[in-house]
Amino acid sequence: MKHREVGTVMTSDVVRAVAATPFKDIATWLDEHGISGMPVVDDDEKVIGVVSVADLMGGHLSGEGGHLGGEGAVRETGVGAGPETGADAGPEAGLRPHRPHRPDPVGGAARRSAAAATTAAATATATATGDGRAPTARELMTSPAVTVRALDSIAHAARTMARHQVERLPVVDEEDRLVGIVTRRDLLQIFLRPDADIRREIIDEVLVDALWLTPHAVGVTVVGGVVVLEGCLERRSEVPIAEHMAGQVDGVVSVVSHLTYRYDDARIRPVEPALHGIADGWLRRF
Repeated sequence: MKHREVGTVMTSDVVRAVAATPFKDIATWLDEHGISGMPVVDDDEKVIGVVSVADLMGGHLSGEGGHLGGEGAVRETGVGAGPETGADAGPEAGLRPHRPHRPDPVGGAARRSAAAATTAAATATATATGDGRAPTARELMTSPAVTVRALDSIAHAARTMARHQVERLPVVDEEDRLVGIVTRRDLLQIFLRPDADIRREIIDEVLVDALWLTPHAVGVTVVGGVVVLEGCLERRSEVPIAEHMAGQVDGVVSVVSHLTYRYDDARIRPVEPALHGIADGWLRRF
């Protein structure tokens, strides 16, 4: 079963910083491009870190000059989040006063993040280094960066984002050079797949290729990404296989199974192979 790859949804034209990029330049780029973070690369285009609004605002949010957890420490909420924002509030949500939820216009969260970056730039002297200069990307970034490869599956990228609680992942090639960036919003494209395509893949790759069934042996209905399986399989052991594999198809939201089976093979023990050859008699004594 072939899964859609990160390279098919990533953005190739990436806004990036280098280690020596000053604080104010980073804040300006975040504001101009309406994003909440960017990768930091070395002279060989290899990713050495990620700098975000959270990194720029760390000292101002905590009031103690320290970071609040680096990349991903500030998250925007709302379904209408911009291209560089997340959909889930993080642990730091308690830092903000509670407000009733209101629908967010598309891109609104990203614009708020960019505005926050501009505010941070205006007060950059509060985070100046000991010699009086503003900090650079090297001093602000979260490192090492969490990355994925263009050939990784979208599901793998989504799990990586969830595990590390980040909103974007730099995409690198075999030599760890930056080739793109993928965001949570990019990953949502997998769920825009037409129901007819999902149904066709389940029939062709799960029922026919994997389980060796005829195309109409099991009823497959897909509505809004929800798959319903109906029918009778030969063995009980085939039921969880069909359910699991259907759920792994790109674009599937959930699987509802009404599958039954003709006989229960769960208690069948394999027959011990018969011994043949010159040593048969000697082996049977043990």
